Formats: sequence, structure tokens, C-alpha cells
Amino acid sequence: MNNALNQLQPYPFEKLRELLGAVRPPADKAPIALSIGEPKHKSPDFVAQALARNLDQLAVYPTTLGIPALRQAIADWCIQRFGVPAGWLDAARHVLPVNGTREALFAFTQAVVNRSADALVVSPNPFYQIYEGATLLAGAQPHYLPCLAENGFNPDFDAVPAEIWQRCQLLFLCSPGNPTGALIPQATLEKLIGLADQYDFVIAADECYSELYFDEENPPPGLLSACAALGRSDFKRCVVFHSLSKRSNLPGLRSGFVAGDAEILKAFLLYRTYHGCAMPVHVQLASVAAWQDEAHVRANRELYRAKYAAVLAILQPVLDVQRPDGSFYLWARTPIDDTTFTRELFAQQHVTVVPGSYLSRAVNGENPGAGRIRMALVAPLAECVEAAERIRDFIKGLPA
Repeated sequence: MNNALNQLQPYPFEKLRELLGAVRPPADKAPIALSIGEPKHKSPDFVAQALARNLDQLAVYPTTLGIPALRQAIADWCIQRFGVPAGWLDAARHVLPVNGTREALFAFTQAVVNRSADALVVSPNPFYQIYEGATLLAGAQPHYLPCLAENGFNPDFDAVPAEIWQRCQLLFLCSPGNPTGALIPQATLEKLIGLADQYDFVIAADECYSELYFDEENPPPGLLSACAALGRSDFKRCVVFHSLSKRSNLPGLRSGFVAGDAEILKAFLLYRTYHGCAMPVHVQLASVAAWQDEAHVRANRELYRAKYAAVLAILQPVLDVQRPDGSFYLWARTPIDDTTFTRELFAQQHVTVVPGSYLSRAVNGENPGAGRIRMALVAPLAECVEAAERIRDFIKGLPA
């Protein structure tokens, strides 16, 4: 067996099951899960219809590169969404469809990392655990940058020593972040591109929450926005990851894309050709329909705005919690230890959240997720409100 498997830690939800396994919640309270970030809003009907119309494509072997119509729809969306000048983004060279960003983030790491004793992959902390697992299985070591409240829950990139950047082969970004919901400013993205040039590493920007934001007039920038501002028409060392899961409430479609540096994507395509992960053609055609429509995405954002407003009105008087820059998470400070809070909340109120310490790693004795919980506002509004009321009642019942 691959001995790197021994380095993998249990996934947060495995730890959560162990934490809650012996607990018997009150039978008179219906369970409410704020733990898993699985969108629960209705999937667009027109996407399901596109799938049904194209079921004859089940008889066709898909290509890893994907159909031209999907690559062009993705390129057009990127141009419109991130202000990329016309002519820069070539659908044939700069875009690659993938089966959701989780699979792509893992595979991309295997393709990019050059195994060596001192290879580093740098990521935020807390983080999406696929970054860590992909790093270890690619033969590199993870280096964690704490995301603390005093820095807006973003890494302090200025505090990273030069020797870390020198060893860095791949930098993971997540904006808006999971679990914090923090947005990386465009000026910071531009600075990171400069560092990537100076130290020769690749930036992998996980932007799967980019379409969950609050101000319709000011969509958040992404790494492609920074490339456009810098006149970086080749997107050198820059690759972005996007998905229909959160944007369009289509987690089961397993449809996303990678876009950016053509030379990197050429090598990644070679890897994926052997990896055997082509997206089925009927899924690609349904994805075209999803990327070409914004009305359902605006309606989706409105549903999340309503939930944030209602839940925060209930929780903020009793809990240290703020509305994030984006995503569908709340990253709240707990009045007691985060694992104790999670276990007792489940035991008393039948509400499930995730301890922040399960989403982070301790570095030099400090775990930046400790003393926090992540709540995913994915359930319907009424359930989110009831969950918030139960959490409020639980907190009020804690010893002074």
C-alpha cells in the first residue's frame, strides 16, 4: 500500500460521528443539521430538463477535454464575471471541465507537485481537508497559514518567511473561504501573483463559493480579476477552480471547471487523460445551460441573504458571530470549548454543527479553529431559524 496513506487524518465528519456517536439527543426535537455544506435549495428545473433531453448521449464516450460548447460557455462566463478582456481567454487552451472541484483539486496537486524532500504546498488554516490529503499523497508537505480574526480571517501573507516561499510549489487559496467566508482582496491577489513570479510557484484558487455574496452591484473579485488588472493575458502560474454545486444548487451533477495558465492545463489534461475522469456528455450539455443563466443564481443569493438576516438577528445578542464576506457559513466563537459546545448542543437541542478545531491543524501548539464552530446555512429558512432559536436557548442555559 502507498505508505503516504498512513499520513492522512480522519475527515472532519468522521471525527464528528465519533464525538456524537454515544449521545442520545431529545426524541421530541427534530434533527437539524448545520454541519455539512451541502446546498439544499431546489436545483434549477431547466438543468434537469437539459439532462433529460440529452440522455441519448449515454451511448457516447466523453472526451477528457470536453465538448467545445461547454468550454466556450465557461470562457464566456469567466469573461463576463471577472472582467477578463475579450480575446484573452481561449476556450480551447485555458479551460478544462472537471467532475466537481474536489476531484480536480486533488488531481491537480498530483500533476503539479514535483516530488522532493523539501517540497511544500502552502494553504490557509483552517482549510478544506482535500488540500492536505492531496499534498501528502503527492509527496509534498503541507505548510499552514493561520486565518485569524485580527487579519480578517485571511492568512497574513506578509508574515511568511522567504524560505517558505522558496520551497513552495503550490499555494492554495479559498475565497470566499471555507469555513470563514472571508474574501481575499484583489490587491492581495495581485501581490501573491508577484510572489509566484519571484519564487516560481503555482497559485490554485478555489473559488467554489464565489457566487454566494451579498451586494449584487459588487461581486467579489477572483484570481482572474487580478490577472486582468495586471495585464496578465497568459494567466501565468494562475489557475482557478469553479463549480456548479454551490452556485446553482447542483452538487449531484459533479460539474465544474479549471481555468487559467494554458501550459499548466496542457500538462493537467495529460494527467487527466490517464486518470480517466471525463465528464459525461449529457452532464456537459446540462452544464452549458447552467453557466449561461444568471437569474437562478441571483435568486439563490436572495435565499441566503434572508437566512443570514434571520439567523444573525437571533444569534448575535448571545453569540460572537458576524456575517461573512460570502459563502453560506457562519464562523462563530463559542463561549466554551468547541467540541464540548458541539456535543452538548446536539445532546440538548438535536442541532449538529462542526467544531472549528476539526477543520484546522495545530501549529506550534495553536489551533486557529479552536473555540469556534462552523454552521452551514443550507437548510430551508424555517429550519435555520429554528436551529438558531435552539442554539440561543442552549447558550442561555450555560452556566454563567
